[in-house]
Parts: sequence; C-alpha cells; structure tokens
Amino acid sequence: MLWARNFAFPLALVLSALVGFAIADNYYYYPHQNPDSALSNTTVQSEVSYHFEKYPSAYPLVVGAAGSAYASTENSSAAATTTSVDNDSHLSLPDLFDKSHGSVVQVTSRAGVGRFGSGFVFDESGHIITNYHVVSPGGPYDITFSDGTIYRARLVGSDPYSDLAVLAVSSTDVPEGKLVPLALGDSDRIRVGEQVVAIGNPFGLSGTMTTGIVSGLGRLIPAQSPGSPAEQGGNSNNIFSIPNVIQTDAAINPGNSGGPLINREGKVIGVNSAIYTRTGYFVGVGFALPSNMVNKVALSIIETGSFMHPWLGVTGTNITPGIAKSLDLQEPKGFLVVDVVSGSPAEKAGIQGGNKRVTIDGRSVVLGGDVIIGIDDKAVRKIDDVLVYLSSEKNVGDNVKLVVIRDGKVQEIEATLDARPGSFESP
Repeated sequence: MLWARNFAFPLALVLSALVGFAIADNYYYYPHQNPDSALSNTTVQSEVSYHFEKYPSAYPLVVGAAGSAYASTENSSAAATTTSVDNDSHLSLPDLFDKSHGSVVQVTSRAGVGRFGSGFVFDESGHIITNYHVVSPGGPYDITFSDGTIYRARLVGSDPYSDLAVLAVSSTDVPEGKLVPLALGDSDRIRVGEQVVAIGNPFGLSGTMTTGIVSGLGRLIPAQSPGSPAEQGGNSNNIFSIPNVIQTDAAINPGNSGGPLINREGKVIGVNSAIYTRTGYFVGVGFALPSNMVNKVALSIIETGSFMHPWLGVTGTNITPGIAKSLDLQEPKGFLVVDVVSGSPAEKAGIQGGNKRVTIDGRSVVLGGDVIIGIDDKAVRKIDDVLVYLSSEKNVGDNVKLVVIRDGKVQEIEATLDARPGSFESP
C-alpha cells in the first residue's frame, strides 16, 4: 500500500525536547498500486484531520517514500561492482553510479499487502540499512540486488524515532564480492549547494539515480512513535521529532525510502526518508536522515538490537516577538516550557511548566513556565538547538546543564537524561 502522512507544521511550533512534540497532523491514505504495474495512477482515498490546540496548518504533508511491495520491478542490466570508491576526488556522475549502484538494494516487506523500499549495504557482514517505515509492516523480508538476485533477510532491529532499521542477509548465502559497503561521509561537514545523487527503486524501477543539490540543512521533521494510532492508520498528537535532517531537491519518490543520498566523493551523507508534497509525488523538497545519526543508530542496533534516545521531558513553544514582549525579554529567543512530563528528567530537576493561559497575536499561549536559553555551553534560540544537541552529543544517563529564565532571573539547572519512553507513556 502506498501511504502518505501529512504532518502539517504550525507556524508557532508546539514541540517537545525529544518527548513527542504536539503538532497539527493529517493522515492521507492512498489506494493500492496496481499489482501488475508500479507506475499505476494513485489518488487520494480519504483524509482525516486533527488540529492540536487549534494551531493552523501551515505546510503540506510529509510522505514516507515507500511503495507497494507487489509492484513489478525492472532490474538494471548493469552488474554489481566491487570497485572501491576513490574518496580523494569528485567522480563523474556515470562513474559515481557505476561504483555505487551495486551496493544499493530493494527491500521488500511481504507482510499483508506488502511494501517495498530501498536500502544499501552497510558492512561486509551483510547488514543492510533502510527506513523503519519500509520494514514496519513485518516480515518476511527479501533483499534484491541490482543484478536481480534475491536473498531472504532477517530484521536485526529498528528505531522508529529515527526512522531507521537494520536488516541482515547471511554472508554465507551471498557470493563473495557482492556485499560491497558504501562508505559513510560526515554529514556535519556538508554544505548547502553541494551536488548529490539519490539511488534507489522509485515505483519499483531498480537502479534509478536522480541528481540534485543539498537544498538546506538542520531541518526538523516528525517521526511516528512505535505502535501509535498514526502508524496503525489513525492519527496521534504525540509525535516525536527527527532533528538535523538534510533537505534536497534530488527526486525522491515512493520506493526511494531507505536508499542512500550520496555526495560526489561516493560517500553516503544521508538516508532518503520523506518528502513534502500536496500530491503524493515529489515536488522538489525531499529529506534525508543525516549520516552521522545513521551511523550512531545503526551501530547500536547491530550491537544491542535497539537504540535509546536521550530524553528531557518538556513540551512548549519557541519564543516569538509577541511572547518576548509579554515576558519582558530583551529579544525573542529561547524555548518556553508549557508542560513538564510527570516523572521525567525535567520534573526531577525542577523545571517549571506554565500556569497561565493568555492570547498573544491571536493564539492561545500558556505562560509562567521556564524559558530555556542554553544547554551546557550551547545557546538555545529555538527547540531545534536542544534537539540537535541531545541527538548528536548526548546519551542516556548523561547530565546536562540547562540555563533558564524564571521570573526574570537567569538560573542554571542540572538534569540527568533518561531513555525516551513509549508513545503512550507521555502526553
């Protein structure tokens, strides 16, 4: 089933620091693709809308780019290559494809109506990286290489909060030389404007490469909580977030999910995951999970079967000029805490939530809570700064020093991060 999720971001985001931030969310469902053709037309079947705190929908939907598992597949005629990538120089686009596409696979989840997406070889032991939403319907799972050979895979583990999963094929079943890993680049070093390519299986057309540039950095997109009503076909106002995401205009379509976003050195800088669209198809705004996060999560999954996200336990909103004026702040920066999750690290540390609902610039805002303006030695202008820092620099059990404004005075508060709870364990 080709599915799409519409996460409509309000202009004034109501977020949570790796808790599950509350946003307006719509869920669009699309009918199955014709089992005989991956290129059949798709139309909107139904729409369910829910708006949290009556914040307006400001942006179009985010679509997980996974397709029907029973669409036909056209295998590329080019054989897999075992040539190593020369990372010291930029490759021509044909050379980049020749050196990379043999390591990109189609991932098929055959549970229920089935779903397919893309993935790539992570190591010579047979680990395959893909998206969580590609494998979430359940196994059995098949991995199809570019030469058309198919191998059964097992699920090593997955992390819905980062939309990542690791599969494994037996290295004894796969011929020597076929498991050629793609090297990961440093996603912290990429720049807007760099040329990139996406390789995957859009609409079941294997071995497809599209080109574009890095259009933006540091994007924040929603991720579903495991077992949430949203994942089961309903909606949920308890949505976690994925920070530091890469934006690209390289075409990403259903079937591209889980495939690599590669720079001109032949290194994976991201895993293609979602798009903004009003139609269900690519319109020039795609998103890839950053390679540094991918590496961190994948290694943990391979070692332990899971990944624990550090969690603070606050919800709130970014400071706007109107809120800053109401709080007598010198400038509109920081994150206003609206609520503190019971039993969370934030509550244990003494972080205070709001207690007074007022109307500012035509919308309801709860004041009285702490304003977070720093974390350790990092300034906080908006919640993104907290999310990126916790995701990239911190682990469960680490201490963080929060700098807050309370009643007009600056205070420092220390908190010890816990593991993020399940979707129904926090508001």
